[in-house]
Amino acid sequence: MKKKVLILTDHSNHSKENSLYDLSVKMLENCNVETVDIVSRTNKENEAFFSGNAGSLWATRIDHTFAYQNESHPLSDPSLSINLKGYDLVWLRLPPPLGKDFLDRIAFVFKDAVIINNPKSIHLTGSKKFLMNFSSFCPPMRICKSIDNIDEFRKEFPIVLKPFHAYGGQGILKIENELVSSGTTSYSFNEFVSNYQKNPIEYLGVKYLKNVRQGDKRIIVVNGQILGASLRLPAENNWLCNVAMGGSSNMTEVDRQEEQIVKHVNPILIDHGIVMYGIDTLVNDEGKRVLSEINTTSIGGLPQIAAMRNEPIIEKAIDLIWDYYNVKIQEDE
Repeated sequence: MKKKVLILTDHSNHSKENSLYDLSVKMLENCNVETVDIVSRTNKENEAFFSGNAGSLWATRIDHTFAYQNESHPLSDPSLSINLKGYDLVWLRLPPPLGKDFLDRIAFVFKDAVIINNPKSIHLTGSKKFLMNFSSFCPPMRICKSIDNIDEFRKEFPIVLKPFHAYGGQGILKIENELVSSGTTSYSFNEFVSNYQKNPIEYLGVKYLKNVRQGDKRIIVVNGQILGASLRLPAENNWLCNVAMGGSSNMTEVDRQEEQIVKHVNPILIDHGIVMYGIDTLVNDEGKRVLSEINTTSIGGLPQIAAMRNEPIIEKAIDLIWDYYNVKIQEDE
């Protein structure tokens, strides 16, 4: 019997580069699938549900012509009131930040479906703190819960501070001697201390790698298989590689060290129900690629990688998701 798929998204900041459109059409074309419905958090009809209150959901049922449109967006006028228990597979394509209470609620509401990725694990695995489980593959790291922690760590070497649940390069700082840098903006460490005392947060402190300009490599993995990678290079006057911060995306290959990282990380993520994810690597001071990020929410980039490689990578990703689904169903029987 063919399956019904529900995708949860937020189209408010989408562009034609967003992966949702190609992924959802290829999902619909898969031989396992009967229908694909998409619910957007943007729509006023869905505000009550996404704000944590009881409420129905309104969806758009897509066909093979579904595509991004700047004007008259295809998700802007949902016409289908859906049965929350009517789906076999629920696919989260929601951008961060996603609160733990919301993710727990999604897990409860769709408890009869297989959810990609497991919402109860997204909050855990999406935190920078989760990297401490793989410290042997990472640059020197330390959890910094206070100014004293930060001050002690920065005296060893230049460091980068990452808020636990930051994304897209937001809130990341570099501290080198007495200078604190946020992308292209710099100020003194004393000023940072003053600001921190007004709004203390916990950071993952990481050694700043001098080879950062060699690029941040995003490797996309689905159900344990590496499907491709892109190399994000920082803008000329910036040390952050994120495309959202002005970086550029380029074709690249995955090396043996990165394959070993995925081999180590994947069983742990699969145990947590994380099926589709991205890992980021940087070049350390010895010239080796090391793990710098694990991303488990709304992973993008596959259509671009597929286009660069001229390979049916999206179709393969969908097949791998259904492979996971079948195993999960058998385990639950």
